[in-house]
Amino acid sequence: MKWTLKLGRIGGIDVRMHFTFVLLISWVALVHWRQGQSLVAVFLGVLFILAVFMCVILHEFGHALTAKRFGIKTRDIILLPIGGVARLERMPTHPLQELWVALAGPAVNVVIAISILTWLKLTASMEPIQTLTISSGTFLERLMVVNLFLVAFNMIPAFPMDGGRVLRAVMATRVEYGRATQIAASIGQAIAVFFGITGLFYNPMLLLIAVFVWIGAAQEASMVRMQSTIGGIPVRRAMLTDFKTLNENDSLDRAVELTLAGSQKDFPVVVDGRIEGILTQADLLKALSDRDSYPTIKSAMQQKFPTVDSLDMLETAFAKLKECNCYTLPVTLNRKLVGLLTMDNLGEFMRIRAASTA
Repeated sequence: MKWTLKLGRIGGIDVRMHFTFVLLISWVALVHWRQGQSLVAVFLGVLFILAVFMCVILHEFGHALTAKRFGIKTRDIILLPIGGVARLERMPTHPLQELWVALAGPAVNVVIAISILTWLKLTASMEPIQTLTISSGTFLERLMVVNLFLVAFNMIPAFPMDGGRVLRAVMATRVEYGRATQIAASIGQAIAVFFGITGLFYNPMLLLIAVFVWIGAAQEASMVRMQSTIGGIPVRRAMLTDFKTLNENDSLDRAVELTLAGSQKDFPVVVDGRIEGILTQADLLKALSDRDSYPTIKSAMQQKFPTVDSLDMLETAFAKLKECNCYTLPVTLNRKLVGLLTMDNLGEFMRIRAASTA
């Protein structure tokens, strides 16, 4: 994901921080400076927000490790100002598996809150909850309250929160998965409308949450509709078979000629029928701006690139396109190039299929 900084790798999963997270740290530091007027207050405020996001990371690892038990890998975990995101390679399609994955995150926060509460009781350091504020009160007790808030917030029955996935998983045990998604998405958008109206009169922050929930619900419904459209269909049914290729010794001018002659953006580089590389439009433009460094196609092409087998399912290919954030996938059969799958022709195939089944 763009605009992220890798913080480390834990259990084979990259943990990244979005650069906008720095804005949150700066805001927290400013709030504590105004209230405490000291560097100690600022330090404690920043330390508290870092502790909160450590709990968020543990929350996301709850999702990731539970998904791993079901054979689902996690690409990475990204820290955002509004929370964390564990980017799974795919969501479980079995309702009970999705239920366990969705509940695992809030369960981690419940364990953290109970552990802190136990310590506070044992040390007799519990203070009245009503005396706590964002910047005042004991460190651990505020952290306990935040974890309870994270549980409550994440269990709102609306996508993309965990509660929305729990709701869909429960309904999917009784109705078809796509129908369950549509119902859960509609409930989520109704909640978003309620948050939006409430936010207009009471708390502007609810407006941000309303937009977040509305978009998340719409994206989830759209994603499931797409998956149902392409589910069970092999790549060969949707791939491009009329395409141009390049040789690794071709000049850049040859690539420019083919680009201007048609609508193809990325070109496989083929040697003796085998694909050795791919020249993307971005690669070509970069090479044209520095011809001395890239005299031939071989010097400009990508030699490491994902491919998909023509017998693979379209949902597998789509997942690869999202993962590599690329426009074109070479399609092979017995290691021979037989076609191309692009985001455009995949979209066209979906539109044609939707119209045919309407």
